[in-house]
Amino acid sequence: MLATKVDTAVSTAVEVMGLRFAYPDGVEALRGVNLAVRRGEKVALLGPNGAGKSTLLLHLNGVLRGTGQVRIGDVVLRHETLAQVRAQVGLVFENPDDQLFSPTVLEDVAYGPLYMGLSPEQVLERARRALAQVGMTGFEERSPHRLSLGQKKRIAIATVLSMEPAILALDEPTAGLDPRARRQLIHLLRELPQTMIVSTHDIPLVRELLPRTVVMDGGVIVADDETRAILSDSALLAAHGLEAF
Repeated sequence: MLATKVDTAVSTAVEVMGLRFAYPDGVEALRGVNLAVRRGEKVALLGPNGAGKSTLLLHLNGVLRGTGQVRIGDVVLRHETLAQVRAQVGLVFENPDDQLFSPTVLEDVAYGPLYMGLSPEQVLERARRALAQVGMTGFEERSPHRLSLGQKKRIAIATVLSMEPAILALDEPTAGLDPRARRQLIHLLRELPQTMIVSTHDIPLVRELLPRTVVMDGGVIVADDETRAILSDSALLAAHGLEAF
């Protein structure tokens, strides 16, 4: 299958060029990844466990640093641009407990804007607006660790929305959710205007929400096309440990 050609003359939100990364144990997780995502696109990352999907997401805001180049908008990710890039890329981990650490929901959601040096009034305004976006107004004084998994995932998304990022990078956003919480989260993601890159095993989510799909396996991109084309290619899916339900 031919990769979808992305016209980089069009405003590009994310561009990854020749990205390589190996973990300390020597496992090469990314082996020369090239990817461009247009502003406003919603893209799925599919692949078996160990394909490199999460590792790629962690490179988009510098949590991990390999060789090659990551460009966010017109900013190349470097040590001196790290804060600028992290303000543009909101990374949401699979486990919300990795992201929530404050005594109250409001403190968690306000942490990013506070770190950005905004005034107390601006911090509070952003935090409240982000909570409203995810349907969690009224939870400000609750302990995030006493919430349901679905509520935690919404709060985790709010912690990045409060920084007003241009790009959302989400790792397995629907994992572990019951059907009602999953449906609520899909509705939320559909309404958000940001460029979105979503690593997931949730094929129905991909079919419903993400028009473009990138398949990774063994640290490389093996296919990149419209979602309907990817999900109708049973041989491709079988070859990379995937099934279209």
